[in-house]
Amino acid sequence: MTDLTKLTIAEARDKLRKKEVSATELTQAFIDAIEVANPQLNAYVRTTPELALKQAEESDRRLKSGDARPLEGLPLGNKDLFCTKDVETTACSKILEGFTPTYRSTVGSNLWNAGAVMLGKLNCDEFAMGSSNETSAYGPVVSPWRRAGADGQLTSENLVPGGSSGGSSAAVAADLCLGATATDTGGSIRQPAALTGTVGIKPTYGRCSRWGIVAFASSLDQAGPLAKTVRDAAIMLRSMASHDPKDSTSVETPVPDYELALAQGVKGLRVGVPKEYRVEGMSPDIERLWQEGIEWLKAAGATIHEVSLPHTKFALPTYYVVAPAEASSNLARYDGVRYGLRVEGKDLIDMYENSRAAGFGKEVQRRVLIGTYVLSAGYYDAYYLKAQKVRTLIKRDFDDAWQSVDVLLTPTTPTPAFKIGEKLDDPMAMYAQDIFTVTVNMAGLPGISVPAGISVDGLPLGLQLIGKPFDEATLFRAAQVIEDAAGHFRVPQRWWETAR
Repeated sequence: MTDLTKLTIAEARDKLRKKEVSATELTQAFIDAIEVANPQLNAYVRTTPELALKQAEESDRRLKSGDARPLEGLPLGNKDLFCTKDVETTACSKILEGFTPTYRSTVGSNLWNAGAVMLGKLNCDEFAMGSSNETSAYGPVVSPWRRAGADGQLTSENLVPGGSSGGSSAAVAADLCLGATATDTGGSIRQPAALTGTVGIKPTYGRCSRWGIVAFASSLDQAGPLAKTVRDAAIMLRSMASHDPKDSTSVETPVPDYELALAQGVKGLRVGVPKEYRVEGMSPDIERLWQEGIEWLKAAGATIHEVSLPHTKFALPTYYVVAPAEASSNLARYDGVRYGLRVEGKDLIDMYENSRAAGFGKEVQRRVLIGTYVLSAGYYDAYYLKAQKVRTLIKRDFDDAWQSVDVLLTPTTPTPAFKIGEKLDDPMAMYAQDIFTVTVNMAGLPGISVPAGISVDGLPLGLQLIGKPFDEATLFRAAQVIEDAAGHFRVPQRWWETAR
Protein backbone atom coordinates (compact mmCIF):
# COMPACT_ATOMS: atom_id res chain seq x y z
CA MET A 1 0.00 0.00 0.00
CA THR A 2 1.32 3.46 -0.90
CA ASP A 3 -1.14 5.25 1.37
CA LEU A 4 -2.29 3.22 4.35
CA THR A 5 -4.25 6.12 5.83
CA LYS A 6 -6.87 5.89 3.06
CA LEU A 7 -7.99 2.47 4.28
CA THR A 8 -11.33 1.98 5.97
CA ILE A 9 -11.54 0.18 9.31
CA ALA A 10 -12.85 -2.95 7.58
CA GLU A 11 -10.05 -2.87 4.99
CA ALA A 12 -7.34 -2.25 7.58
CA ARG A 13 -8.70 -5.02 9.81
CA ASP A 14 -8.50 -7.51 6.90
CA LYS A 15 -4.95 -6.48 5.94
CA LEU A 16 -3.77 -6.77 9.54
CA ARG A 17 -5.30 -10.23 9.90
CA LYS A 18 -3.74 -11.36 6.60
CA LYS A 19 -0.34 -10.00 7.72
CA GLU A 20 -0.22 -7.70 4.66
CA VAL A 21 0.66 -4.79 6.94
CA SER A 22 1.68 -4.55 10.59
CA ALA A 23 -0.07 -2.48 13.26
CA THR A 24 3.17 -0.58 13.77
CA GLU A 25 3.42 0.32 10.08
CA LEU A 26 -0.21 1.38 10.00
CA THR A 27 0.13 3.48 13.15
CA GLN A 28 3.31 5.15 11.93
CA ALA A 29 1.57 6.09 8.67
CA PHE A 30 -1.08 7.97 10.65
CA ILE A 31 1.49 9.61 12.91
CA ASP A 32 3.29 10.89 9.81
CA ALA A 33 0.03 12.09 8.22
CA ILE A 34 -0.95 13.98 11.38
CA GLU A 35 2.43 15.70 11.47
CA VAL A 36 1.83 17.04 7.95
CA ALA A 37 -1.86 17.92 8.17
CA ASN A 38 -2.54 19.00 11.72
CA PRO A 39 -0.78 22.40 11.51
CA GLN A 40 -3.31 23.30 8.79
CA LEU A 41 -6.44 21.55 10.11
CA ASN A 42 -6.01 21.77 13.92
CA ALA A 43 -7.94 18.53 14.37
CA TYR A 44 -5.74 17.16 17.19
CA VAL A 45 -5.09 19.18 20.33
CA ARG A 46 -2.50 16.68 21.55
CA THR A 47 -1.00 13.58 19.99
CA THR A 48 0.22 10.45 21.75
CA PRO A 49 2.68 8.83 19.31
CA GLU A 50 4.67 6.98 21.99
CA LEU A 51 1.52 5.45 23.48
CA ALA A 52 0.16 4.63 20.02
CA LEU A 53 3.33 2.81 18.95
CA LYS A 54 3.45 0.92 22.25
CA GLN A 55 -0.15 -0.22 21.73
CA ALA A 56 0.62 -1.11 18.10
CA GLU A 57 3.58 -3.29 19.18
CA GLU A 58 1.28 -5.16 21.57
CA SER A 59 -1.23 -5.59 18.73
CA ASP A 60 1.47 -7.01 16.45
CA ARG A 61 2.34 -9.59 19.11
CA ARG A 62 -1.31 -10.59 19.42
CA LEU A 63 -1.81 -10.72 15.65
CA LYS A 64 1.27 -12.92 15.31
CA SER A 65 0.09 -15.31 18.02
CA GLY A 66 -3.46 -15.53 16.65
CA ASP A 67 -4.93 -13.82 19.71
CA ALA A 68 -6.38 -10.79 17.91
CA ARG A 69 -9.17 -8.79 19.54
CA PRO A 70 -12.02 -7.20 17.49
CA LEU A 71 -10.23 -3.87 16.85
CA GLU A 72 -6.69 -5.17 17.03
CA GLY A 73 -4.15 -2.63 15.77
CA LEU A 74 -6.67 -0.12 14.39
CA PRO A 75 -5.57 3.53 15.00
CA LEU A 76 -8.38 5.79 16.25
CA GLY A 77 -8.71 9.38 17.44
CA ASN A 78 -10.32 10.26 20.77
CA LYS A 79 -12.43 13.39 21.33
CA ASP A 80 -11.04 15.56 24.12
CA LEU A 81 -14.25 15.04 26.09
CA PHE A 82 -13.28 11.42 26.92
CA CYS A 83 -11.09 11.09 29.99
CA THR A 84 -7.84 9.30 29.21
CA LYS A 85 -5.57 7.93 31.90
CA ASP A 86 -2.31 9.89 32.18
CA VAL A 87 -3.19 12.03 29.14
CA GLU A 88 -4.38 15.62 29.62
CA THR A 89 -8.15 15.98 29.10
CA THR A 90 -9.53 19.52 28.93
CA ALA A 91 -12.85 19.41 27.03
CA CYS A 92 -11.03 22.08 24.97
CA SER A 93 -11.53 24.62 27.76
CA LYS A 94 -8.96 26.77 29.57
CA ILE A 95 -10.64 25.98 32.85
CA LEU A 96 -9.51 22.32 32.67
CA GLU A 97 -5.97 23.18 31.62
CA GLY A 98 -3.55 20.69 33.12
CA PHE A 99 -6.21 18.15 34.20
CA THR A 100 -4.73 14.67 33.76
CA PRO A 101 -7.18 11.92 34.74
CA THR A 102 -6.09 8.85 36.67
CA TYR A 103 -8.79 6.80 34.93
CA ARG A 104 -10.26 6.10 31.50
CA SER A 105 -13.80 6.61 30.27
CA THR A 106 -15.75 3.38 29.93
CA VAL A 107 -16.11 3.88 26.17
CA GLY A 108 -12.38 4.47 25.86
CA SER A 109 -11.61 1.40 27.94
CA ASN A 110 -13.93 -0.68 25.75
CA LEU A 111 -12.09 0.44 22.61
CA TRP A 112 -8.56 -0.03 23.94
CA ASN A 113 -9.49 -3.39 25.50
CA ALA A 114 -10.75 -4.38 22.05
CA GLY A 115 -7.27 -3.69 20.66
CA ALA A 116 -7.64 -0.18 19.23
CA VAL A 117 -4.65 2.19 19.12
CA MET A 118 -5.06 5.78 20.39
CA LEU A 119 -3.42 8.41 18.18
CA GLY A 120 -4.33 11.41 20.35
CA LYS A 121 -7.01 13.77 21.63
CA LEU A 122 -9.25 15.53 19.11
CA ASN A 123 -10.37 19.15 19.12
CA CYS A 124 -13.99 19.99 19.91
CA ASP A 125 -16.16 22.94 20.83
CA GLU A 126 -15.56 23.94 24.45
CA PHE A 127 -17.48 21.54 26.68
CA ALA A 128 -19.16 20.35 23.43
CA MET A 129 -21.09 23.62 23.17
CA GLY A 130 -21.19 24.61 19.53
CA SER A 131 -22.07 23.59 15.98
CA SER A 132 -18.91 24.62 14.15
CA ASN A 133 -15.89 23.78 16.36
CA GLU A 134 -15.04 27.48 16.67
CA THR A 135 -15.48 27.81 20.45
CA SER A 136 -12.50 25.61 21.38
CA ALA A 137 -9.81 27.17 23.56
CA TYR A 138 -7.34 25.70 21.07
CA GLY A 139 -8.83 27.56 18.13
CA PRO A 140 -11.14 26.46 15.33
CA VAL A 141 -10.82 23.24 13.38
CA VAL A 142 -10.56 23.67 9.61
CA SER A 143 -12.53 21.29 7.41
CA PRO A 144 -10.45 19.33 4.90
CA TRP A 145 -13.16 20.17 2.34
CA ARG A 146 -13.21 23.38 0.31
CA ARG A 147 -15.74 24.84 -2.08
CA ALA A 148 -15.17 24.49 -5.81
CA GLY A 149 -15.30 27.72 -7.82
CA ALA A 150 -16.96 28.21 -11.21
CA ASP A 151 -13.76 27.02 -12.86
CA GLY A 152 -13.82 23.79 -10.85
CA GLN A 153 -10.76 24.77 -8.79
CA LEU A 154 -10.90 24.73 -5.00
CA THR A 155 -11.26 28.12 -3.31
CA SER A 156 -8.92 29.19 -0.52
CA GLU A 157 -11.57 30.01 2.10
CA ASN A 158 -11.60 27.77 5.17
CA LEU A 159 -14.85 26.02 6.13
CA VAL A 160 -16.11 24.67 9.44
CA PRO A 161 -16.15 20.89 9.97
CA GLY A 162 -19.31 21.07 12.09
CA GLY A 163 -19.45 20.69 15.84
CA SER A 164 -19.03 19.97 18.55
CA SER A 165 -17.16 16.89 17.27
CA GLY A 166 -15.42 18.86 14.51
CA GLY A 167 -11.98 17.54 15.33
CA SER A 168 -13.29 14.00 15.03
CA SER A 169 -15.06 14.61 11.72
CA ALA A 170 -12.13 16.52 10.20
CA ALA A 171 -9.63 13.87 11.26
CA VAL A 172 -11.69 11.06 9.76
CA ALA A 173 -12.38 12.96 6.52
CA ALA A 174 -8.70 13.92 6.16
CA ASP A 175 -7.49 10.34 6.79
CA LEU A 176 -5.79 11.27 10.07
CA CYS A 177 -7.37 8.26 11.82
CA LEU A 178 -9.46 5.26 10.78
CA GLY A 179 -12.32 6.40 12.98
CA ALA A 180 -12.95 8.56 16.03
CA THR A 181 -14.97 8.79 19.19
CA ALA A 182 -17.51 11.60 19.38
CA THR A 183 -20.43 12.80 21.49
CA ASP A 184 -23.88 14.06 20.55
CA THR A 185 -26.04 16.28 22.77
CA GLY A 186 -28.15 17.93 20.07
CA GLY A 187 -26.53 16.78 16.84
CA SER A 188 -22.80 16.95 17.55
CA ILE A 189 -22.03 13.62 15.86
CA ARG A 190 -24.49 13.75 12.97
CA GLN A 191 -24.08 17.42 11.97
CA PRO A 192 -20.28 17.29 11.60
CA ALA A 193 -20.62 13.96 9.80
CA ALA A 194 -22.92 15.59 7.24
CA LEU A 195 -20.61 18.58 6.75
CA THR A 196 -17.50 16.45 6.16
CA GLY A 197 -18.81 13.49 4.16
CA THR A 198 -18.39 11.00 7.01
CA VAL A 199 -20.74 8.61 8.79
CA GLY A 200 -21.83 9.41 12.34
CA ILE A 201 -24.29 7.60 14.58
CA LYS A 202 -25.79 8.79 17.85
CA PRO A 203 -26.93 5.61 19.59
CA THR A 204 -29.99 5.32 21.80
CA TYR A 205 -29.58 7.15 25.10
CA GLY A 206 -28.14 4.58 27.48
CA ARG A 207 -26.54 2.37 24.80
CA CYS A 208 -23.01 3.72 25.50
CA SER A 209 -21.80 4.58 28.97
CA ARG A 210 -21.37 8.27 29.83
CA TRP A 211 -18.97 7.47 32.67
CA GLY A 212 -15.67 9.30 32.26
CA ILE A 213 -17.01 11.67 29.60
CA VAL A 214 -16.98 15.35 30.58
CA ALA A 215 -20.66 16.22 30.98
CA PHE A 216 -22.57 18.92 29.08
CA ALA A 217 -26.26 18.03 29.49
CA SER A 218 -26.62 14.70 31.27
CA SER A 219 -30.07 13.71 29.98
CA LEU A 220 -29.04 14.37 26.37
CA ASP A 221 -25.33 13.44 26.02
CA GLN A 222 -24.50 10.20 24.23
CA ALA A 223 -21.25 8.83 22.83
CA GLY A 224 -20.93 7.35 19.37
CA PRO A 225 -18.49 6.83 16.49
CA LEU A 226 -17.52 8.91 13.47
CA ALA A 227 -16.16 6.81 10.62
CA LYS A 228 -15.55 6.69 6.87
CA THR A 229 -18.27 4.15 6.04
CA VAL A 230 -21.45 2.66 7.47
CA ARG A 231 -19.65 -0.65 8.00
CA ASP A 232 -16.87 1.10 9.93
CA ALA A 233 -19.40 2.83 12.19
CA ALA A 234 -21.10 -0.51 12.84
CA ILE A 235 -17.76 -2.11 13.75
CA MET A 236 -16.87 0.70 16.14
CA LEU A 237 -20.25 0.90 17.87
CA ARG A 238 -20.20 -2.82 18.64
CA SER A 239 -17.10 -2.30 20.77
CA MET A 240 -18.07 1.11 22.21
CA ALA A 241 -21.47 0.01 23.53
CA SER A 242 -21.90 -1.83 26.82
CA HIS A 243 -23.82 -1.83 30.05
CA ASP A 244 -21.93 0.01 32.77
CA PRO A 245 -22.89 -0.20 36.46
CA LYS A 246 -20.92 3.02 37.03
CA ASP A 247 -23.46 4.93 34.87
CA SER A 248 -27.00 4.89 36.29
CA THR A 249 -28.43 5.77 32.86
CA SER A 250 -26.66 2.87 31.12
CA VAL A 251 -29.18 0.26 29.96
CA GLU A 252 -28.54 -3.44 30.41
CA THR A 253 -29.51 -4.78 26.99
CA PRO A 254 -27.61 -7.02 24.54
CA VAL A 255 -25.37 -5.32 21.96
CA PRO A 256 -26.00 -6.91 18.54
CA ASP A 257 -23.38 -7.56 15.89
CA TYR A 258 -24.29 -4.52 13.81
CA GLU A 259 -22.00 -5.56 10.96
CA LEU A 260 -24.14 -8.64 10.33
CA ALA A 261 -27.22 -6.43 9.84
CA LEU A 262 -25.73 -4.56 6.88
CA ALA A 263 -26.53 -7.24 4.29
CA GLN A 264 -30.17 -7.64 5.30
CA GLY A 265 -31.47 -4.85 3.05
CA VAL A 266 -34.67 -2.90 3.54
CA LYS A 267 -37.28 -4.94 1.66
CA GLY A 268 -40.61 -4.38 3.42
CA LEU A 269 -39.18 -1.71 5.72
CA ARG A 270 -41.63 1.14 6.39
CA VAL A 271 -39.85 4.48 6.00
CA GLY A 272 -41.52 7.61 7.34
CA VAL A 273 -41.00 11.10 5.91
CA PRO A 274 -41.98 13.77 8.47
CA LYS A 275 -43.71 16.67 6.76
CA GLU A 276 -42.62 19.15 9.45
CA TYR A 277 -38.97 18.78 8.40
CA ARG A 278 -39.56 20.77 5.22
CA VAL A 279 -38.47 24.08 6.71
CA GLU A 280 -38.03 27.57 5.37
CA GLY A 281 -34.47 28.40 4.34
CA MET A 282 -33.48 24.83 3.57
CA SER A 283 -30.92 24.56 0.75
CA PRO A 284 -32.37 23.40 -2.62
CA ASP A 285 -29.53 20.87 -2.71
CA ILE A 286 -30.78 19.38 0.56
CA GLU A 287 -34.39 19.26 -0.71
CA ARG A 288 -33.27 17.47 -3.90
CA LEU A 289 -31.11 15.03 -1.96
CA TRP A 290 -33.95 14.15 0.41
CA GLN A 291 -36.13 13.15 -2.54
CA GLU A 292 -33.28 11.09 -3.98
CA GLY A 293 -32.95 9.26 -0.66
CA ILE A 294 -36.64 8.44 -0.72
CA GLU A 295 -36.29 7.00 -4.23
CA TRP A 296 -33.20 4.94 -3.28
CA LEU A 297 -34.98 3.31 -0.35
CA LYS A 298 -38.11 2.73 -2.41
CA ALA A 299 -36.05 1.07 -5.18
CA ALA A 300 -34.50 -1.23 -2.55
CA GLY A 301 -37.94 -2.47 -1.48
CA ALA A 302 -38.94 -0.11 1.31
CA THR A 303 -42.33 1.56 1.45
CA ILE A 304 -42.60 5.30 1.97
CA HIS A 305 -45.15 6.94 4.28
CA GLU A 306 -45.68 10.58 5.19
CA VAL A 307 -45.90 11.07 8.94
CA SER A 308 -46.50 14.02 11.22
CA LEU A 309 -44.37 15.10 14.17
CA PRO A 310 -46.43 18.15 15.14
CA HIS A 311 -44.27 19.37 18.02
CA THR A 312 -41.09 19.53 15.92
CA LYS A 313 -41.39 23.32 15.65
CA PHE A 314 -40.91 23.59 19.42
CA ALA A 315 -37.86 21.32 19.56
CA LEU A 316 -35.12 23.90 19.08
CA PRO A 317 -36.34 26.40 21.71
CA THR A 318 -37.08 23.51 24.09
CA TYR A 319 -33.58 22.14 23.63
CA TYR A 320 -32.03 25.56 24.30
CA VAL A 321 -33.82 25.67 27.64
CA VAL A 322 -33.13 22.10 28.77
CA ALA A 323 -29.50 21.83 27.62
CA PRO A 324 -28.26 25.12 29.16
CA ALA A 325 -30.11 24.33 32.38
CA GLU A 326 -28.30 21.02 32.72
CA ALA A 327 -25.03 22.63 31.63
CA SER A 328 -25.25 25.29 34.34
CA SER A 329 -25.63 22.53 36.90
CA ASN A 330 -22.83 20.35 35.50
CA LEU A 331 -20.37 23.21 35.08
CA ALA A 332 -20.87 24.49 38.61
CA ARG A 333 -18.10 22.10 39.68
CA TYR A 334 -15.50 24.18 37.82
CA ASP A 335 -14.73 26.75 40.48
CA GLY A 336 -10.93 26.93 40.65
CA VAL A 337 -10.83 24.96 43.89
CA ARG A 338 -10.43 21.26 43.10
CA TYR A 339 -8.79 21.04 39.68
CA GLY A 340 -8.03 23.03 36.57
CA LEU A 341 -7.48 26.76 36.29
CA ARG A 342 -7.40 28.97 39.39
CA VAL A 343 -7.26 32.77 39.29
CA GLU A 344 -6.81 34.15 42.80
CA GLY A 345 -9.06 36.89 44.24
CA LYS A 346 -9.51 38.83 47.41
CA ASP A 347 -11.90 36.18 48.80
CA LEU A 348 -13.50 32.85 47.82
CA ILE A 349 -16.33 34.38 45.74
CA ASP A 350 -13.89 36.64 43.94
CA MET A 351 -11.71 33.60 43.15
CA TYR A 352 -14.77 31.77 41.73
CA GLU A 353 -15.62 34.75 39.53
CA ASN A 354 -12.07 35.29 38.33
CA SER A 355 -11.48 31.61 37.57
CA ARG A 356 -14.70 31.19 35.60
CA ALA A 357 -14.32 34.48 33.75
CA ALA A 358 -10.84 33.49 32.61
CA GLY A 359 -11.57 29.80 32.11
CA PHE A 360 -14.90 29.74 30.29
CA GLY A 361 -15.29 31.03 26.73
CA LYS A 362 -18.13 33.30 25.58
CA GLU A 363 -20.43 30.52 24.34
CA VAL A 364 -20.08 28.53 27.54
CA GLN A 365 -20.71 31.65 29.62
CA ARG A 366 -23.80 32.43 27.52
CA ARG A 367 -25.29 28.98 28.05
CA VAL A 368 -24.47 28.88 31.76
CA LEU A 369 -26.19 32.25 32.22
CA ILE A 370 -29.25 31.10 30.27
CA GLY A 371 -29.37 27.84 32.22
CA THR A 372 -29.02 29.53 35.58
CA TYR A 373 -31.78 31.99 34.65
CA VAL A 374 -34.32 29.32 33.60
CA LEU A 375 -33.66 27.37 36.81
CA SER A 376 -33.94 30.37 39.10
CA ALA A 377 -36.82 31.03 41.48
CA GLY A 378 -39.78 32.53 39.65
CA TYR A 379 -38.66 31.26 36.23
CA TYR A 380 -38.34 27.50 36.78
CA ASP A 381 -42.03 26.83 36.12
CA ALA A 382 -42.29 29.30 33.27
CA TYR A 383 -39.30 27.96 31.34
CA TYR A 384 -37.67 24.75 32.53
CA LEU A 385 -40.76 22.88 33.68
CA LYS A 386 -42.66 23.91 30.55
CA ALA A 387 -39.74 22.79 28.37
CA GLN A 388 -39.75 19.38 30.01
CA LYS A 389 -43.47 19.04 29.29
CA VAL A 390 -42.89 19.91 25.63
CA ARG A 391 -40.05 17.40 25.57
CA THR A 392 -42.54 14.73 26.59
CA LEU A 393 -44.85 15.77 23.74
CA ILE A 394 -41.94 15.51 21.28
CA LYS A 395 -41.24 11.97 22.46
CA ARG A 396 -44.93 11.07 22.12
CA ASP A 397 -44.86 12.27 18.50
CA PHE A 398 -42.20 9.68 17.78
CA ASP A 399 -44.05 6.99 19.76
CA ASP A 400 -47.10 7.62 17.59
CA ALA A 401 -45.01 7.50 14.41
CA TRP A 402 -43.59 4.08 15.33
CA GLN A 403 -47.10 2.64 15.10
CA SER A 404 -46.95 2.99 11.30
CA VAL A 405 -43.23 3.18 10.33
CA ASP A 406 -39.92 1.53 11.27
CA VAL A 407 -37.49 4.38 10.55
CA LEU A 408 -37.67 8.05 9.58
CA LEU A 409 -35.72 9.71 6.77
CA THR A 410 -34.83 13.40 7.04
CA PRO A 411 -32.02 15.78 6.07
CA THR A 412 -29.21 16.04 8.61
CA THR A 413 -28.53 19.77 8.22
CA PRO A 414 -30.34 22.64 6.48
CA THR A 415 -27.19 23.76 4.61
CA PRO A 416 -23.73 22.50 3.63
CA ALA A 417 -20.61 23.65 5.49
CA PHE A 418 -20.14 27.40 5.92
CA LYS A 419 -17.13 29.66 6.26
CA ILE A 420 -15.26 29.92 9.54
CA GLY A 421 -16.53 33.06 11.29
CA GLU A 422 -19.69 33.33 9.16
CA LYS A 423 -22.16 32.51 11.93
CA LEU A 424 -20.02 32.91 15.03
CA ASP A 425 -21.54 36.28 16.02
CA ASP A 426 -25.11 35.16 15.28
CA PRO A 427 -26.07 32.55 17.91
CA MET A 428 -29.57 32.04 16.48
CA ALA A 429 -28.21 31.23 13.01
CA MET A 430 -25.69 28.85 14.59
CA TYR A 431 -28.32 27.13 16.74
CA ALA A 432 -30.53 26.64 13.65
CA GLN A 433 -27.90 24.22 12.32
CA ASP A 434 -29.32 21.68 14.78
CA ILE A 435 -32.94 22.01 13.65
CA PHE A 436 -33.14 18.45 12.26
CA THR A 437 -31.09 16.73 14.95
CA VAL A 438 -32.18 18.00 18.39
CA THR A 439 -35.50 16.10 18.38
CA VAL A 440 -33.58 12.81 18.39
CA ASN A 441 -31.75 13.70 21.60
CA MET A 442 -34.89 15.06 23.22
CA ALA A 443 -36.59 11.70 22.65
CA GLY A 444 -33.51 9.59 23.46
CA LEU A 445 -33.59 7.88 20.04
CA PRO A 446 -30.80 6.61 17.77
CA GLY A 447 -29.95 8.61 14.65
CA ILE A 448 -27.37 8.21 11.90
CA SER A 449 -26.08 10.61 9.25
CA VAL A 450 -24.89 9.15 5.94
CA PRO A 451 -23.04 11.02 3.15
CA ALA A 452 -25.53 11.09 0.30
CA GLY A 453 -24.57 13.79 -2.19
CA ILE A 454 -22.53 16.81 -3.18
CA SER A 455 -23.75 20.42 -3.33
CA VAL A 456 -23.46 22.55 -6.46
CA ASP A 457 -20.21 23.97 -5.10
CA GLY A 458 -18.69 20.61 -4.29
CA LEU A 459 -19.45 20.16 -0.60
CA PRO A 460 -20.79 16.98 1.05
CA LEU A 461 -24.43 16.65 2.12
CA GLY A 462 -25.93 14.13 4.52
CA LEU A 463 -29.20 12.33 5.07
CA GLN A 464 -30.38 11.33 8.54
CA LEU A 465 -32.17 8.15 9.56
CA ILE A 466 -33.96 8.07 12.93
CA GLY A 467 -34.87 4.77 14.57
CA LYS A 468 -36.76 3.16 17.40
CA PRO A 469 -35.06 2.86 20.80
CA PHE A 470 -32.19 0.34 20.76
CA ASP A 471 -32.86 -0.53 17.11
CA GLU A 472 -29.57 0.75 15.70
CA ALA A 473 -29.35 -2.43 13.58
CA THR A 474 -32.26 -1.26 11.41
CA LEU A 475 -30.62 2.15 11.01
CA PHE A 476 -27.45 0.48 9.76
CA ARG A 477 -29.46 -1.58 7.26
CA ALA A 478 -31.12 1.50 5.77
CA ALA A 479 -27.92 3.54 5.94
CA GLN A 480 -26.07 0.87 3.94
CA VAL A 481 -28.67 1.13 1.16
CA ILE A 482 -28.18 4.91 0.98
CA GLU A 483 -24.39 4.60 1.01
CA ASP A 484 -24.48 1.99 -1.75
CA ALA A 485 -26.75 4.16 -3.90
CA ALA A 486 -24.89 7.42 -3.29
CA GLY A 487 -21.32 6.13 -3.42
CA HIS A 488 -18.39 7.31 -1.31
CA PHE A 489 -17.53 10.99 -1.06
CA ARG A 490 -13.88 11.68 -0.33
CA VAL A 491 -11.99 14.96 -0.02
CA PRO A 492 -11.10 15.77 -3.66
CA GLN A 493 -7.64 17.18 -2.98
CA ARG A 494 -5.24 17.12 -0.04
CA TRP A 495 -4.57 20.84 -0.23
CA TRP A 496 -3.01 20.94 3.24
CA GLU A 497 -0.06 18.85 2.05
CA THR A 498 1.08 21.77 -0.11
CA ALA A 499 0.08 24.49 2.40
CA ARG A 500 2.86 23.88 4.93
